[in-house]
Amino acid sequence: MTLSVKVSTKHQIVVPSEARRRLGIAAGDRLTVELTADAIVLRRRPAKPSDRLRALGAEGGIWKGVDPVRHTRQLRDEFDR
Repeated sequence: MTLSVKVSTKHQIVVPSEARRRLGIAAGDRLTVELTADAIVLRRRPAKPSDRLRALGAEGGIWKGVDPVRHTRQLRDEFDR
């Protein structure tokens, strides 16, 4: 599916309603912006930092199935001992 947006005079865009519905984007949600050689990629950003860490542990993420929140807590506990 290809959707189109127009850049306003204030350099703003509106995320098309179909994209908002499919991705569950609501007013007030934050998006991350990734720049590639020839594209801008918008991704829905989880509200809490711990949710963002858990996303890193998802299949194919950099943690490859390890729960980074649990791992960080273990490191903190070891440091405190």
